[in-house]
Amino acid sequence: MLNHILNFYRTSRPSEKKVSAEKTEKTYKRLRMSTFIAATLGYSLYYVCRTSLNVVKQPIIDSGFLDAGQLGIIGSCLLAAYAIGKFVNGFLADYCNARRFMATGLIISALANLTMGILGVWSGYAGITGMTIFIVLAIVWALNGWSQSMGVPPAIISLSRWFPLSERGSYYGFFSASHNFGEGLSYLCVGLIVTVAGWQWGFFGSALAGALGVATILLFLHDTPESEGLPSIEVLSGERQNEAKSEDTADASEVRRIQKAVLRSPGVWILAAASAFMYISRYAVNGWGVLFLQKIKGFDLATATVLLSVNAWCGVVGTVVSGWFSDKLFHGDRKIPALIFGVLNTIALVIFLYGGNGLFINILAMILFGIAIGVLICFLGGLMAVDLVPRKASGAALGIVGIASYAAAALQDIISGQLIDKNITEQMIDGQMAQVYDFGPASVFWIGASIISFLLPILNWNRKQEDI
Repeated sequence: MLNHILNFYRTSRPSEKKVSAEKTEKTYKRLRMSTFIAATLGYSLYYVCRTSLNVVKQPIIDSGFLDAGQLGIIGSCLLAAYAIGKFVNGFLADYCNARRFMATGLIISALANLTMGILGVWSGYAGITGMTIFIVLAIVWALNGWSQSMGVPPAIISLSRWFPLSERGSYYGFFSASHNFGEGLSYLCVGLIVTVAGWQWGFFGSALAGALGVATILLFLHDTPESEGLPSIEVLSGERQNEAKSEDTADASEVRRIQKAVLRSPGVWILAAASAFMYISRYAVNGWGVLFLQKIKGFDLATATVLLSVNAWCGVVGTVVSGWFSDKLFHGDRKIPALIFGVLNTIALVIFLYGGNGLFINILAMILFGIAIGVLICFLGGLMAVDLVPRKASGAALGIVGIASYAAAALQDIISGQLIDKNITEQMIDGQMAQVYDFGPASVFWIGASIISFLLPILNWNRKQEDI
């Protein structure tokens, strides 16, 4: 049984039926574009299944179902499981069929969202205690976190298998827009569903989005050029023949050797730490931004979710442009643009947190924050680490960056939830007692993390691709 499962997920074998020489170029371009689109759209819908809880936090708090501290713990369960899963699944994905691996994760994530919605509806009639439902939701959301970690590694590995080094940055940048596209869909579509039908239906809508993503991945994502009867990417692209030979002949033991070397790489770990601090600021806004806009700036749920969607859609611009201009303007060097946009990220965060309640200033903050985070997700969140290591270890590098990033994001959710809860006071407003939120301590925490995130990569300034 176990052997059947392992064989099912193992990297596809080269097809015995080869594409003819005259059709090779056309077939290659068609299949690689199909794979790119499927990976990008598929991971966008992964993100809808991940960020659904962020949209429904305020309605859940208002209903008395859970408080901010409990929601912070549930959110951290997803991120903690995601962090560990990103590391484990990053290493496993180097050996796996990208299409089957990625589709499996999204199936589980969609089912987790469906379960959250069902539990939300059912608990009102079943008389279950609040603590019991809190524990069950935390377990389900942790399972969602693990399944979410099965998204990026196979997607990036499939791009690595289908695109040459000279084009990797450009297409990686476009792919990285899937994060923001998914967030935008979540804030707009799930936010609309929640406003019209209630928070439980937000999870149902996310589950449907996940089902659409699974169909896209299974129909249009292809594992390797060789499995489709084509030559390897090194041969197709004309990359160095000695590299092509080492890539083509690398077996499982060679992959393990390379992965172990990546684990000892100080350059990769420096980038992982930088990404970790960047993810604190990123998930601070994504996870608590709607609540902050409602409680501190007085926006209603609809306006708050639209403002957060501005951040997400502008992130598309940042990610799409990032890989292209680093390839074309900086000849593949990501350090300078990473520093510039790291500083911009901090400036945007300060404007958002301290810039006042005006609609224009908050839109401006979200535009700048979205563009900056979009670039940083592409660079610090993976591409700079992938650039340092051989193609066969792309998943391992992503795993190291991933576990650091999402462990920090999980810790952020717990710390932020506690900082917010402990700074709520009861005050008399218009003759009635009301809860007043103070985000000051949390804001200092978020801004400090953003500053550290753009300082750390300076330690890698003169580091080149490592000989592993």
